[in-house]
Amino acid sequence: MKKAIIVENITKKYKLYNSSKERILDLITPKKYGEDFYALAGVNFEAYKGDAIGFIGINGSGKSTLSNIVAGIVPETFGSVEVNGQASLIAVSAGLKNDLTGRDNIELKCLMLGFNKEEIKKMEPAIIEFSELGKFIDQPVKSYSSGMKSRLGFAISVNVDPDIVIIDEALSVGDKAFSEKSLAKMKEFKSQGKTMVFVSHSIGQMKDFCEKILWLEFGMVKEFGTVEEVIPKYEEFLNQWKKMNNKDREAYRLEAMEKQSELINKHYTNEYHKQVK
Repeated sequence: MKKAIIVENITKKYKLYNSSKERILDLITPKKYGEDFYALAGVNFEAYKGDAIGFIGINGSGKSTLSNIVAGIVPETFGSVEVNGQASLIAVSAGLKNDLTGRDNIELKCLMLGFNKEEIKKMEPAIIEFSELGKFIDQPVKSYSSGMKSRLGFAISVNVDPDIVIIDEALSVGDKAFSEKSLAKMKEFKSQGKTMVFVSHSIGQMKDFCEKILWLEFGMVKEFGTVEEVIPKYEEFLNQWKKMNNKDREAYRLEAMEKQSELINKHYTNEYHKQVK
């Protein structure tokens, strides 16, 4: 079976600054300012055509960062991502311009995806109908609620017929009826053999929708396997996590950070040897 997504040793580093002054000094002076923060460290996984993979993990685990890298929106610091087919990210307000109207955003996003104006004109009625925005389609997006932004982003993404669909918490925003309609559309895509990546805190949706699970913890892969293998372990972890006090959680985090440092040092060493060669 053909591989749709190949992620190898993905590492993503950000710089955290205490002020805008530190940010500027870090750019213009030899002295280093700011603190390195690794949202992802040495992440590996593969998805085959037709796979439905769920990304799970507590807040700050790197789920959204990884989904943005796979979608080509955010560049990785190290590692490589191979995506075979057109990927579409469905997330609240992803790629939407606040000062433009909903209709203008449809045209802009579709143009960026390679459609011409004639094709967009044909697609537009279906996108507007699916979004259920009605007269609000000609209002600036900055006046939309988060649910309305999610509807518009979702409607655009599903109507461009992508090969790979990445859904980042988009089904958890808005009313129940639209969420059910959106989930039904995702199941239709799944039946068509499209590759799906699903980011959600809903264990129920993961069990209902996915076959494989990638469990991220502090930017690292904790587990990758079938729903039956991974979800029970994650549910057990969540029960333990909820019982931990702040001190215990901090100790757990520090232990994970030590593992992350080892991974990062190993990765930097490998990159250095590649450059020397």
